Amino acid sequence: MNEQPATIPVQNQRPTQRWAWTVATFFGAGLGKPGPGTWGSVAAVLLWAAYAWLLHPSALALAAALLASIALSLILGIPAATIVARESGRKDPGFVVIDEVAGQWITLLGSHANWRHALLALILFRLFDITKPFPVRQAEGLPEGWGIVLDDVLAGLYALGVASLLHIWI
Repeated sequence: MNEQPATIPVQNQRPTQRWAWTVATFFGAGLGKPGPGTWGSVAAVLLWAAYAWLLHPSALALAAALLASIALSLILGIPAATIVARESGRKDPGFVVIDEVAGQWITLLGSHANWRHALLALILFRLFDITKPFPVRQAEGLPEGWGIVLDDVLAGLYALGVASLLHIWI
């Protein structure tokens, strides 16, 4: 009997696009357990806080750095999420957290550089990311990396709106 060797499923192969895995997992933050999405959000807040608290930029410089970081996370994150989803054989792998990073940074756009605003932004983003109000859940239906990333962008916009209203009182 001539048996063919079993093919290794894609999800068991070594990643071929290391840059994509590095970006998609946000330098390994997505490998944290439990709750890799929360680890990605916390990593984004900590990076923002380190920049804000160590370098003391003006509010305009902080916003510009955030906008540049958001743009970079989207430009690199959408193709990286697509590649990693394909290579892992999963539609929306939990360890892909560049989407949480982008959404968290969007939420931080209106925040002052202090721990209260950072914590509020973290809680609000995670709330909207987990509950996925309309049209956040619908955005997941977009193809590949677009659906993986854009639902978190929308959750970030929701959280930014609520945070902006709450910043009036706190």
